Order: sequence, then C-alpha cells, then structure tokens
Amino acid sequence: MTVRIVIPARLQSVRLPRKPLQTIAGKPMIVRTFERCTQVFEPRDIVVATDSPEIGSVCEAHGIDVAYTSGEHRTGTDRVAEVAGAGNAATYINVQGDEPLFEPEDLRIIARAAAETPDVILNGYCPIRDIDEHRSRSVPKVVFAPDGRLLYMSRAPIPGGKDPEAFQFGYRQVCAYAFPARALAALRDHPEKTPLEAAEDIEILRFVEMGFEVRMLAMSDRSIPVDHPDDVLRVEAALRERGED
Repeated sequence: MTVRIVIPARLQSVRLPRKPLQTIAGKPMIVRTFERCTQVFEPRDIVVATDSPEIGSVCEAHGIDVAYTSGEHRTGTDRVAEVAGAGNAATYINVQGDEPLFEPEDLRIIARAAAETPDVILNGYCPIRDIDEHRSRSVPKVVFAPDGRLLYMSRAPIPGGKDPEAFQFGYRQVCAYAFPARALAALRDHPEKTPLEAAEDIEILRFVEMGFEVRMLAMSDRSIPVDHPDDVLRVEAALRERGED
C-alpha cells in the first residue's frame, strides 16, 4: 500500500495568525511538525500543502516538499484532497501543521491500522485530562461505539450530564487522520461544509454526514495542538521537560 503524509498549513488562522510560522524554541512550528513525521516516514513521502508562498519558502529552505493548493479551501482536509487528486497513493495520512509535538508512535499506529483496514477513514483520540479540557471550546470531544466507530464529535462537553460541574470521563480528538483515496475523491465532489461540520467547525463530520464510516484509534495524550499564543509556551515548556530541542 502506498502512503503519503500530507501536512496542511495556512497562514491566516483565526485564533493564532501566522500559526505555522510561529517560532517554537528556535524553529518554525511547521518545521517541527515535519521533523516529527520524519521519525516514521522518509522525507520524500511527506509534503506540506499550503496556499502561502511564505510558508512554502520556509519549508523549501528546510528541504521540505511543498504542494501549492487553492486559497479557496475551507479546511485542511480539503487541501489534502486536492493533493490526493494529483497523486496516486492509496492512503493519505493527514497530520495537522499545528502539532509540533505529535507523537511518532501515534503515526505508526495510524499507518498500521490503515494497512489493515485500507477502506476505512481513521482518526485518533485520547482521554481528556480534566474538567477544564472537557469544557474547552477549542478541544473537539469524541463519542464512539464499543467497536471504535465514531458516533459524534463536538466542541461541547460530551458526554454530558445534568450536573454541569460534574466530569465523569471523556475523550478528545488527536488530529491525525488516514483517508482512503476514494474518500478524498468524494470530498472533492462535496467542497461545501455540511450542516454539522459548519456548526461545530470540525471537518471530520463532513465524512460522517456523507455516510462514510470513521473509526477512532487510541493514541497518546502527549501531543499539544497549538491554537492560542499560550499553547506556544506550553509546547516550549514540554520540550524542556522532555529534554528535546
């Protein structure tokens, strides 16, 4: 099975402008994300998908392959789908560009699962640590069936209860996906956001609304997605704590 790693990146993030180029301990974030992926895959199998010449220039200066995509895409997955439309891989693994601490073992987990179930869309999850994370609107929460099939994903605190102060358990999304090429072809035919996707601002819901099966994979909770300026400080602190440069 041929696999391509695609890291979508755009310059104009709403919550953190110029996010992929934020410097984290001396390196642009997009470069750190790429370097995490190279711990599992060869650099030639990894590409950054962007509409920004500035992001592209930084990547190319660090020897990273770049695919220039449309500036009209509504989500990173749409950007991945454009790359897939010009490629011939059987599976495309999407690692978000704002995951500078993405755990390489999690990439191995999703690659192995994609090889075993090549016709299924895969997405990662991990346990929620505390009630603040459960309440955070920047954290997509996941509910799934015992067999791992995604039932719903929301920025609201789900599963919930009658007592808004109570927290029993929960899971959050880890932003790594594996897509069969045919699923991305279907996305190219459906470029508009679906109702639940638009309401939640969670792109994997478009596949659910289109009738695709999405399976959730248990991953580590060591990744720290960067959505706000404070997250940059959290990542740098984690790098120091873990003894990484």
